[in-house]
Amino acid sequence: MTAFWADLFDKFGVMVVGLVAFAAVVGIVLFLADRAPKKGRDFWQLLAFVSPAMILLAIGLIYPAIRTIYLSFTNRSGREWVGLTNYEWMFTQPEIITVLVNTLIWVALVPTLSTIFGLAYAIFIDKSHGEKILKSLVFMPMAISFVGAGIIWRFVYEYREQGFGEQIGILNQLIVWFGGEPQQFLQNSPWNTFFLIVVMVWIQTGFAMVLLSAAIKGVPVEITEAARLDGANAWQQFLNVTLPGIRGTLVVVITTISIATLKVFDIVRAMTGGQFGTSVVANEMYTQAFNRGEIGQGSALALILFVMVLPIVIYNVRVMRKQKEIR
Repeated sequence: MTAFWADLFDKFGVMVVGLVAFAAVVGIVLFLADRAPKKGRDFWQLLAFVSPAMILLAIGLIYPAIRTIYLSFTNRSGREWVGLTNYEWMFTQPEIITVLVNTLIWVALVPTLSTIFGLAYAIFIDKSHGEKILKSLVFMPMAISFVGAGIIWRFVYEYREQGFGEQIGILNQLIVWFGGEPQQFLQNSPWNTFFLIVVMVWIQTGFAMVLLSAAIKGVPVEITEAARLDGANAWQQFLNVTLPGIRGTLVVVITTISIATLKVFDIVRAMTGGQFGTSVVANEMYTQAFNRGEIGQGSALALILFVMVLPIVIYNVRVMRKQKEIR
């Protein structure tokens, strides 16, 4: 038993001592900042409160980002500089080009379909009987992890050859009932990518519905009533009143889902493992770096993923700033 505790201390003792020392330093700095002269107290207090977060941010985000950028220009071991070789490999290998195209298809379809379905659902059930229950049913997939959702839908798409028992996949069982032949939904390329996209849309529709429903309820009733009195029909009220009133929320929903889609990993990994032409950038990055030991190529894919996410984040920030200026 003594050996067990000694081994446990060897593994975690240094970490605990480091955290305690860090907390002690932070406490001392805050104590000294509070006792500083009033003239410089505000500056030192601000520095004292911000510095722990900045230190953790530098250790957990800035340094890994710089390290990843450097590794993207090195060989598989991360020790030899190879320049742009990894990026040349990325844009010349057919399988990696397929990965990039798949990612773009995901980003084009998932935010668009999720927003359309969420907006339509929010409008149709607004102020209807049983609105809370209906919204809960659509939002429920958001409570499921991506891995859990992938496993659920893998059973939906499950395939068994004829003569090897009954179909356990719902879709294939329906096809058999109607006289058709079962299909390998997760192996038939390129349609298997679209069947994976359905899972992400199923999850994100609830998120879009909740935000857009709240935004619709925030549109002033007086404006809607005025449009109705002017003779506008339901479609015209939606285009000229509701849609402009929720434009800011629409941008937030689309950009947030786009970022989540660019980083999608769990669904692809759980359902196909990236095989059969379904891999995306995040999954391929993991495969190259951790399964094949290609540190340089994995880092290059990580940097490309960051470059793809960055414009969406910048656009979202600019829109939020414009909204604050209007308010």
